[in-house]
Amino acid sequence: MNSDYAFLSRWRIEGTCGEVADVLGDPIALARWWPSVYLNVRELCPPDAHGLGRRVALVTKGWLPYTIKWEFEVVDSRYPHGFTIVATGDFDGRGVWTIEQDGAFVDVTYDWRLKAEKPLLKNLSFLLRPIFEANHRWAMKQGERSLRLELLRRRASSAAARAQVPPPPGPVTYSAVAIVAGAVAIGAGLAYLMIHAQRRRITKRELF
Repeated sequence: MNSDYAFLSRWRIEGTCGEVADVLGDPIALARWWPSVYLNVRELCPPDAHGLGRRVALVTKGWLPYTIKWEFEVVDSRYPHGFTIVATGDFDGRGVWTIEQDGAFVDVTYDWRLKAEKPLLKNLSFLLRPIFEANHRWAMKQGERSLRLELLRRRASSAAARAQVPPPPGPVTYSAVAIVAGAVAIGAGLAYLMIHAQRRRITKRELF
């Protein structure tokens, strides 16, 4: 059963590498400026003088009705041009952020390769992979929008100007999730029927 995933996300943000790196490189602030995905972030180990070794525990979600509990450690820092994390928990993986200046804009690339360990993701990957992938794409789109808003807040010259910046999009409400939950339940039911039918075919072959 293949529960490996590979995602490549690209953002184009007006600003400088330093501005973007300062935001993305501060995981403790993720729950504030990217609240649609990051519900809770807690530092387990601070970084060293080179920005390495920082370890945090996170609770995240997308628009699907489940949360992910995981940890990551910063294993490589190339400030202001990116950094690399290694993740463990409900999924194991490696994520590489690359930040490059292109005139007045910054090209941000996130190469995220992981293996799902959470039972829901691992056991239903063969059936619900497109939904899980769409969930990740949604989360990254929220991040791009939220990053733009965070940069506007940081550039604001006064409290009044900062108050004019819209808040970042929040997490999906459970009223909206109910619809998705129904779809997931149907998918889980189909998965059970498929597995049950396969087991019956195997049993019949063993009998004859």
